[in-house]
Amino acid sequence: MGYAEVYDRAVRDPEGFWAEAAQDIHWDRPWDRVLDDDHAPFYRWFAGGQVNTCYNAVDRHVDNGRGDQPAILYDSPVAQTKRVITYRELQRQVALFAGGLARLGVEKGDRVIIYMPMVPEALVAMLACARLGAIHSVVFGGFSANELCTRINDAKPRVMVGGSCGIEPSRVVPYKPLLDKAIEMAEHKPEHCIILQRPQGPGELMPGRDLEWNEAVQDVEPHPCVPVEATDPLYILYTSGTTGKPKGVVRDNGGHAVAMHWSMKHIYGMEPGEVFWAASDVGWVVGHSYIVYAPLIYGCTTVVYEGKPVGTPDPGAFWRVIQEHGVSVMFTAPTAFRAIKKEDPKAEHLKRYDLSGFRALFLAGERCDPDTLNWAGEILQRPVIDHWWQTETGWAIAGNFLGIEQLPIHPGSAGKPVPGYNVQILDDNGNPVPAGQMGRIMIQLPLPPACLPTLWQNDERFKQAYLSAQPGYYLTGDSGYLDEEGFLYVMGRIDDTINVAGHRLSTGAMEEVLASHPAVAECAVIGVQDPLKGSLPMGLVVMKSGVDLAEDELRQELVERVRDQIGPVAAFKLVAVVSRLPKTRSGKILRAVMRKIADNEPYQAPATIDDPAILDEIQQQLGRIGYAGAKQTTG
Repeated sequence: MGYAEVYDRAVRDPEGFWAEAAQDIHWDRPWDRVLDDDHAPFYRWFAGGQVNTCYNAVDRHVDNGRGDQPAILYDSPVAQTKRVITYRELQRQVALFAGGLARLGVEKGDRVIIYMPMVPEALVAMLACARLGAIHSVVFGGFSANELCTRINDAKPRVMVGGSCGIEPSRVVPYKPLLDKAIEMAEHKPEHCIILQRPQGPGELMPGRDLEWNEAVQDVEPHPCVPVEATDPLYILYTSGTTGKPKGVVRDNGGHAVAMHWSMKHIYGMEPGEVFWAASDVGWVVGHSYIVYAPLIYGCTTVVYEGKPVGTPDPGAFWRVIQEHGVSVMFTAPTAFRAIKKEDPKAEHLKRYDLSGFRALFLAGERCDPDTLNWAGEILQRPVIDHWWQTETGWAIAGNFLGIEQLPIHPGSAGKPVPGYNVQILDDNGNPVPAGQMGRIMIQLPLPPACLPTLWQNDERFKQAYLSAQPGYYLTGDSGYLDEEGFLYVMGRIDDTINVAGHRLSTGAMEEVLASHPAVAECAVIGVQDPLKGSLPMGLVVMKSGVDLAEDELRQELVERVRDQIGPVAAFKLVAVVSRLPKTRSGKILRAVMRKIADNEPYQAPATIDDPAILDEIQQQLGRIGYAGAKQTTG
């Protein structure tokens, strides 16, 4: 069956489609209804069914005779450590840690906040919560005490699990003092903290409240899997960059397990027993879905990598991991490949490694410019697939389908809608727009399994934030278009569309033009205020290492490129050459913050920012071209 048939069936008969997919999951009790729509727009999948996500991810494979297969390959160039954990060993560790949590009073429905670096124990803690039916909320390790505090107050965890420190290429980041300060600030006080002491930076334990990891599992009985309702929450994941009351995306147990299993075969083309590597972090949605749950539920081996694409030790880091661990398919953010391209534009480091068993590279997390996609495809000689999804959905909305039918790769497109997602492009009045025309990317309800059913204890905010723009639709917050063949082009956030003298222009389209210049490693385009035209586009570009080109010459060439490829209507004249772009730790470029800096408006550095010092650099560099508080000129 080809893509078109599979997609049509999922739209025509979603209940039959997902009931069939659910046969691949172990159910403690079958569901009463595949789709419960009694309380629309709050839809629930597999109502009445009982399931345990940890059993499906771990114990099931041991029971089926695959206990000796590696479940986790831990590779940490920063800690100079490697470990192999089989499914049987993972089952033992998870059952004991679940017993340790239970001894501290954690029960079904209780919350546990996990604040850890990229180590196998982070996965053990997540799976142990799932084993008990407790709800985990992973907070990216190294987040500020204030951000951690807001999540403690919202989730109200009974127990917190933390690592004493994280390890960066050039420094050790102490986590324990941040955790202590967050609890001190919080109104809600967790009863206990379990701390994994790392030799690179041990933390100070508070008597009576804190236990060391080994102490927590000492003399405990392994805990069995606790069946929960398919509609019960598995986890809460707070969206990045929230201010004030955080937005906690809820993921259920049943629909999530079904979609994760289905996606591994049909989207990523994996087989059980193969090695899958998502080079992300467990603090992000990619880590939840494709480091932890999907690979393990499907019976793959997952790679836990504590390192960077460059600098640990060089731009060949990814190629080493792929060769050494026999990775079949990899998934990472485009920003990682831009970093490799910047440091090693001719891919000299790739020549040292044998990637003969490597089949495909998937990119997501930030819009992938065609230049980066083409570069990766040329050096790897493998399919390089851009696909698109969100924290809220938990898995791809659009992509390519290695396990159904590989579609043509159109650079700039995120592929075609995933079966189960009824994607439509609507104008501001809710009317469908013709093929090729920009509009708001919307998904007709109900959303498929694994997408958020609501926000944590805030149904009203869920409706207001996602469902109020157009009745019967979920607002993705992105703009883009579907072409004549049904390929989706995601051009950026809705507020990244700028209005230049009455013309609505996509910053994403301009970024494509800038990124295609051979001297440009990466770029961003923002809309800045202009008294004459309302807004003007401004390009911020990072040059590739070793390029011998004067900045003024580069500016002129970029202005001419945009004029040639988009037209004079873009009024593109402003280019700032910068040493680096401000990003979140997951690789998203902070365009909104740069826009505020350029317009000399007050701004707040998001908690997710990778390095706050970069904002001062951007302010200085924008000042040189007459922005960020300098005297502005109109062109």
